[in-house]
Amino acid sequence: MRITALMDNKLTGRKDLMCEHGLSLLVTRDGKSVLFDCGSSEKMLYNARKLGVDLGKLDAVALSHAHYDHTGGFRFLAEQYPVARIFTGPGFFAEKYAVSDNCYRSLAAGFDQAFLAERGISHTFVEGVVEILPGVYGISGFPRVEPMETIPERFLRLTEAGLIPDDFRDELCLALETGAGIVVLVGCAHPGIINMVRHVGARLGKPVRAVLGGTHLSEADPARIRYTVDALEEMGVTLLGLSHCSGDGAEALIRQREGITACHLGPGDCVFFP
Repeated sequence: MRITALMDNKLTGRKDLMCEHGLSLLVTRDGKSVLFDCGSSEKMLYNARKLGVDLGKLDAVALSHAHYDHTGGFRFLAEQYPVARIFTGPGFFAEKYAVSDNCYRSLAAGFDQAFLAERGISHTFVEGVVEILPGVYGISGFPRVEPMETIPERFLRLTEAGLIPDDFRDELCLALETGAGIVVLVGCAHPGIINMVRHVGARLGKPVRAVLGGTHLSEADPARIRYTVDALEEMGVTLLGLSHCSGDGAEALIRQREGITACHLGPGDCVFFP
C-alpha cells in the first residue's frame, strides 16, 4: 500500500509542485485507488499530472468534511475525469461558516447533490463503518469523550433554526488494514484526534499503528499537544504524519519522542506499508 500526498500547506522535497492551504492524499493498493480529500482548488490536479498520477482511474473519492480546503478541488476533478463513487459523512451538504470580526465567512464545499446527480456520480453517506475497497474503510460517528478536545467556537453550520455551533457530524476518516496494523487518514480531526483513533480501534477491533493527515493542533497549547501525543503513544501509535492543520509545534514535539516516528507529507511525498 502506498499513500501519496497530492496537496498540503507546504512543499518539502518536490519544489516543482504547488502547495496551498488544503489536503489531498491518494491511497493505492492492489491496482485500486481512493482519493482522500481534494485540496482547495485545481492545483491538486496539476500536482497529480506532474507526478504521473492518472486520476481518471480512481475507484472512489472520500471527503473528510465539508470545508473548502478539503473539497474545493472536487469540482475540478469531476469536470475533467469520470468519478464513479464518492463517500462523505452524514450531513455533509449543510452550509458551513466561520465567524470572525462579526463577519461570517463561507467555508462552502463548492458543489452540491445536484452536481453529483448531473454527472451520474454515486454518493454514499457513511453511517458508522463502510468498506469502500477491500481493507479500506470509511468511518464516521465519533463519540466526543475527551474534554480537552474542543471545537473552536468560530465554526458554525446553518440550520432551519439559524446558525449553530458545528459539531462536525460529517467528519469522516479512512482506516486502512495493512501488515503493520491499522493506518488512519484524517482531514482535520475536528471531533478530536484521540476520540477518532480510539473509535476506529474499537470499531475494527484492531490497534491503530499510524495516523496521517491534519489534526487541528495548530491552535492547541503545549499542554494539549503533549497530552495528545501521550495518549496516541499509549494506544500504540508508532507513526505520526501530522500535516496540513497540525502545526509546527506538534510536529516539533513528536520529533523529540523516541517511541514515535514522525513525518510530514508534502506534495509528492509517499509512505509505504506492507
